[in-house]
Amino acid sequence: MGRKCIALLALLALLPGLPVHTMAAEAPAVAASSAVLLDADSGRVLYARNEYEKRAIASITKLMTALVAAEYLDDLSETVTIRREWTGIEGTSLYLKGGEEISVKTLLYGLLLHSGNDAAVALAAHCAGDVETFVGWMNQRAADLGMAGTHFSDPNGLGDENHYSTALDMARLGAACLKNPVVAEIVSTRSITLEGRNFTNHNKLLWQYEGCTGMKTGYTRQAGRTLVSSAEREGQKLVCVTLNDGNDWADHKALLDYGFETYPRRVLIREGETLRRLPVDESLLRQIPVVARETVAAPVGEGERVTARVELPRTARAPVTQGEIAGQVTFYRGDRMVGTTYLVWGKSAGRDVLSTESPHSPLGMLRNLSGEG
Repeated sequence: MGRKCIALLALLALLPGLPVHTMAAEAPAVAASSAVLLDADSGRVLYARNEYEKRAIASITKLMTALVAAEYLDDLSETVTIRREWTGIEGTSLYLKGGEEISVKTLLYGLLLHSGNDAAVALAAHCAGDVETFVGWMNQRAADLGMAGTHFSDPNGLGDENHYSTALDMARLGAACLKNPVVAEIVSTRSITLEGRNFTNHNKLLWQYEGCTGMKTGYTRQAGRTLVSSAEREGQKLVCVTLNDGNDWADHKALLDYGFETYPRRVLIREGETLRRLPVDESLLRQIPVVARETVAAPVGEGERVTARVELPRTARAPVTQGEIAGQVTFYRGDRMVGTTYLVWGKSAGRDVLSTESPHSPLGMLRNLSGEG
C-alpha cells in the first residue's frame, strides 16, 4: 500500500492526553545577564533569561570554530605546518612556533581544552586558506543553525563590537556540537597528552556535576565569564548557557538540576511498539499490527498534556510487507508538535483470498452469468 493511498484513507484520531507525573521545582535565580537551558534533542527551551540579548561571548566562540573545522576536515591525523603569522596571538596560547608541525587533532584539543587562541587561528587558516574566509564559514554555519542573533569576526572570541551572540543561539550551537562525534568527544575529555603537550579541560563541571558531558568556558573583560555546559541523565541531554555570570559553576548546576527534575524525558512511543491492529482484506490473516518505526521522546513538565494524532487507513489490503510504511503518528503538547514517527506494518500478509471484484471470484462469476458489470 503506497503513501498516496494512506493519505486518501487517513483517519485522524486524537488520543486521550497521556498522564504526566513529575515533581515540580521552582526555577532557580541566577546571576547571569543572559541564560538559557535547552533540551538538546527536542530543541525545547526549559529556562530563559534575556535569551535574545546580544552580548560578547569570549572563548565559547571556539565551539563554532571546532564544529566548522571538524565538519571540514576528514583526517584528524593530518599534519599542519604552522606559519609565523599564526603565532604570537594574545591571550591563552599553545605557544605555537613558525615551521612547527602539529596534527589537526592536537590543535582541536588545544583549542577546546586549553582554549588556545593561536590554535584557533591555525585551524581557521589551515582549513580555509585564510582566517577571513573561515570566519565567513562560521557565520554561514550560524545561519544554518538558526542563530539569528549571532555574528563572528574572529575564530577565537577576542573579537570587536561586531563579534556577539545570544544565550539562545549559543545553546543551539551547543546542541549541534553534541551531534558531532569529534567535538562531543573532545569537550567531554578531562585531560589528555598529545604530541608532548598536556591539556586539562577548564570546565570544572566535568568533575563536579554528575552526568556532565563537557562544553566550553570563556572570559574577557568585555564579556565577563561565559560558559556553555552539557549534561546527560537517563537519555536526556541538556545544554546550559550563561553570559556574564560571576557565579556560573553554581548557576549551571542549579539550572541543570531544574531541567532534569522539572522536565524529564518521557518516552511517548517506543520503536517496535504496537499502536493499533488493523483488519486485513484479501488475506487469511485477520488482523495485522501497526508498530512505531522509531522511538519518540520529549521533555514533559508537570500538568502538561500530550496528545497524539494517528493517520492510518481503516483496513489493510494484502499483500502487505513487514516494515513498509502504513501511516504516521504525531505528538503535540498543546498545539506545538513535539515529535513524530512513521508507523509500519508489524507483520507481512500474503494475498490468500481473491478479490470480489475479480471476474474469476465466485461473486464475479455470478455477476457474469447474470449479465451484471
